[in-house]
Amino acid sequence: MDNADTNMSQPRRVAFVSLGCAKNLVDSEKMLGQLAEAGCIITADESQADVIVVNTCGFLEASRTEADEVVAEALDNKRSGGVQRVVVAGCLVQRDKQAMLDRLPGIDALVGVNNRDDVVRAVLGESSSGAADRKTDIYLSDYHPFTQLDTARLRITPRHYAYLRISEGCDQKCTFCTIPSIRGEMHCKPPSMIMTEARELVSDGVAEISLIGQDTTSYGLGEDPIEGGLAGLLRQLNRLDGLRWLRLMYVYPTVLSDDILDAVAQCEKVCNYIDIPLQHINSRVLKSMHRRIDRRETELLLKKIRDSIPGVAIRTTLISGFPGETQAEHDELVEFVKDFKFDALGVFPYSLEADTPSGRMPDQVHEQVKRDRTEELMLAQQEVAFAAADECVGKTFEVLIDSVEKDGSAIARHQGQAPSVDSVVQVTRAGAKAGEFIYVRCTARDNYDLIAVPTQVSLPVLGL
Repeated sequence: MDNADTNMSQPRRVAFVSLGCAKNLVDSEKMLGQLAEAGCIITADESQADVIVVNTCGFLEASRTEADEVVAEALDNKRSGGVQRVVVAGCLVQRDKQAMLDRLPGIDALVGVNNRDDVVRAVLGESSSGAADRKTDIYLSDYHPFTQLDTARLRITPRHYAYLRISEGCDQKCTFCTIPSIRGEMHCKPPSMIMTEARELVSDGVAEISLIGQDTTSYGLGEDPIEGGLAGLLRQLNRLDGLRWLRLMYVYPTVLSDDILDAVAQCEKVCNYIDIPLQHINSRVLKSMHRRIDRRETELLLKKIRDSIPGVAIRTTLISGFPGETQAEHDELVEFVKDFKFDALGVFPYSLEADTPSGRMPDQVHEQVKRDRTEELMLAQQEVAFAAADECVGKTFEVLIDSVEKDGSAIARHQGQAPSVDSVVQVTRAGAKAGEFIYVRCTARDNYDLIAVPTQVSLPVLGL
């Protein structure tokens, strides 16, 4: 590797902490791969590390608080003599560089989201580590188009599933969102790069790929026009030998075209699953969020999704307590959740971000009110989810085994369950290994999760 001096008296032992979303995880895996290629020894035990790297999320106040706590703990480890260097990378660095150095003195290097290729330099250190007045090494630059592959990743996920990033940045300009200021305008990877990455993942044992980006449905639009767009990409990936499941995440509603829906419905490897963050249903609130869609259009789109993709699972996320949200608008959202019956749903209390348009809006909702409204929404969804799980009892379906316990039971997922964010299927006496597909029959539910037993399929498989 020629981007860092790897002449070390002995290999550096590096502990790596990855925070935030799946998009951040891909960056973490790429940086880990680069460190391993440079001869560093990766360890899960921070007490045995020479260097701790923290890849941060800076999207919400809660994520920034978590990042500060993790970095502060690493700095305490350094002051006690446990580690030699602390390197901080990722979104929070890109957003908050100088403030981080002010509130967390002692950081040895900062690596921005566009500078992950400098992580080896950051870990090895460009300055003399013994210098009393040494300065923080800073690697921070503006966005540049995709020029390198997300290949040679040292993956954190289990061997059988992985995330594949198809774009970076976002052009939607929602009033609550800090992503454009951190990740920049949207840029798309060429299909040839994506296919190269997908082939490498499949050759490494990946059976399920989740496509990610801040806005996957805008793939191929804007400054990086790509013929066929997302629909064409799905059809290309669907022809990839060895891939079993392809999952679509982070769908933006106003650019979810008929072509995309047709590709999901027609491609046998594409899961009947749509992750479509809606954020709200009230038209006034949606306009204030700059979501470019109203309630009627949202309902028509959701109907079209269900009509176009038989048996589709629809997941969404909502924001509760957006500035100016009235009790009546919240009640409207609660009733919508009860009526539509999403297959999976997450709710975030609105996070005030001072450098966003919504952060400067009047009528900010009190924190306790936001918490109460969030809880009411989740309780409404809980009723929906429990009823849907009860309806699965007696049905037979295919699952992917994620992990196996010593007693032979397993944690698995069906097509309508994405890794990490959704419920799971608990399989008794699985008789299978992680990464294998088996058919199971649901016998009960355990809160949100399903309980199932393996079955030999001799009758037509029932849809979920």
